This record gives sequence, C-alpha cells and structure tokens, in this order.
Amino acid sequence: MSTWMVVEDEPDIYDVLLAMFEMWGIEGVAFVDGEEAVLWIDDVDNGRFKGELPELALLDIRLPGEISGPQVGERLRKSPALRDIAIVLTTAYKLSPQEEASMIKQSGADKFMYKPLPRFNELQGILEQVIAERRAKTSEPASSTPQSRQPKSKE
Repeated sequence: MSTWMVVEDEPDIYDVLLAMFEMWGIEGVAFVDGEEAVLWIDDVDNGRFKGELPELALLDIRLPGEISGPQVGERLRKSPALRDIAIVLTTAYKLSPQEEASMIKQSGADKFMYKPLPRFNELQGILEQVIAERRAKTSEPASSTPQSRQPKSKE
C-alpha cells in the first residue's frame, strides 16, 4: 500500500483528501500545521518512525503557526529519508507568477495547484503523474548521466 502525506489546516479539505486516498488504496499521513509535519520529519530522520514512508506530499502553502507549506517542502528536501518525495503545493489564494516561482523554488515542489482541486479521478491521475515524474528524475542521474557523457567524449 502506498502512503501519501497531507499538510492541510482546512478540516473539510483534509477529510475529503484522506477519504479519497482511502478509496484509492493509499494510506494518509496527515498534519494540520507545519510544526507538526516538521516534528514528524525529524522523527523519520532520527529513526523514531517505523512505518512506510510517503511517496507524495500535498502541502497547503498557508498554514497556521510559524512554518508554511513551502518551508515544510524545504525541510523534506533536506531529509536524508524523504528528499526524493514528490511535492505538490496547493493554495486557494491567487498568487503572482513570481510568488508561485519563489514558493516552488523554496520548497523544491514538483507541481503547484490551485484550489478547488480537480475532481476525484482527475486528481488521482495528476498526483500519480507527479510521483512518476519525480521517480524518473531521481533515478535518472545515477543511470543515464555517464552514458550520456560517453558519446560526447568520443567526438
């Protein structure tokens, strides 16, 4: 069973996402604020969490407390155990292209989505695509970089 992580402070969205994950056969690890999420990441990094690690993090950008969604993403990218997780930022607020780019850069996000999120099957497809692209990106350097350099050196 796959596991996905959600950091979302809006109870209705939180509940709907977890219900969807369950219907898709995906376990949800959910947090209502950035502090809770970062403490859990610390537990993972220090070997205090023994469950299956998530392959996707769905992060609301505006959270109560001191730690925002992009900061949670930034912490995930620094985690030895979770750095290759697919990250999707979400928000209901309209942002400028510069604000979007800044948050994507800070968090290392793979995708930025506005709420309301797409419907059931469409959302599942989008999130699975993000995971597939992240997997391809993280497995690529080890296997294809030396091969791609080889032909150039022969020329």
